[in-house]
Amino acid sequence: MSKIEAFILGIIQGITEFLPISSTGHLYLGRHLFGLDDAGLFLDTMLHIGTLLAVLVVYKNELWQIIKQPFGKLSMLLVVGTIPAVIVGLLLSDLFDSISKSGITIGWEFIFTGLILWFSDSIKNGAKKMDSISYGDALFIGSFQAAAIFPAVSRSGLTIAAGLIRKLDRETAAYFSFLLSIPTIAGGIVLQFGEMMSGHTEAISFGSMFIATVTSAIFGYIAVVWMINFLKTRSLKIFAIYVWILGLTILFLQMTGIF
Repeated sequence: MSKIEAFILGIIQGITEFLPISSTGHLYLGRHLFGLDDAGLFLDTMLHIGTLLAVLVVYKNELWQIIKQPFGKLSMLLVVGTIPAVIVGLLLSDLFDSISKSGITIGWEFIFTGLILWFSDSIKNGAKKMDSISYGDALFIGSFQAAAIFPAVSRSGLTIAAGLIRKLDRETAAYFSFLLSIPTIAGGIVLQFGEMMSGHTEAISFGSMFIATVTSAIFGYIAVVWMINFLKTRSLKIFAIYVWILGLTILFLQMTGIF
């Protein structure tokens, strides 16, 4: 992996982790485009460390609140919201790993993401703020997050959509979605490190890996801040149209044998 490829993949990861268009799906496409299909686990881990650093910086005040009150409501909301993803990940990780590596369903997954985004954006706006989120809301949103174990189903897209369905206001839906990403991304990194310690990992230069990680952190930070502000007044439907076009293009390329 060249340094330019590392830079581009870092941009892809940073932006698409927090925009509702699926980072895993776009990384799969990016690696395939560069002929880096074997650069999987180690690269993904370092890129996710970058986006984790980005969201930690954005939510530093909330994290300090959690440290001071580890059993407070905010902490418990994140625990409840993370439980579904943990259960699905532990029970079905091997199945979804094989699906992810083959990429056979990726086009359909992009289309599914678009349908959820369009539907949720068509619902009448809610008014719930952070202090009004219930444990039922957190569990519902977390259940949608669990569905994002499919590679091209957007985690941020589904959790924002779930928040809108539960009548969170648009800014709060994005805010809670990104906050909920912290334990999810961190847990994924821990699992990936465990897999790397027990098996083969690809050889990638330190320079390329450093560039990929730092770039994903910088663009991840930009994406989080931008998306929260975007959703205050703008529609998710533009993202739905984008992933529909992308999904249909992939399906066409797969049917013609090009992809």
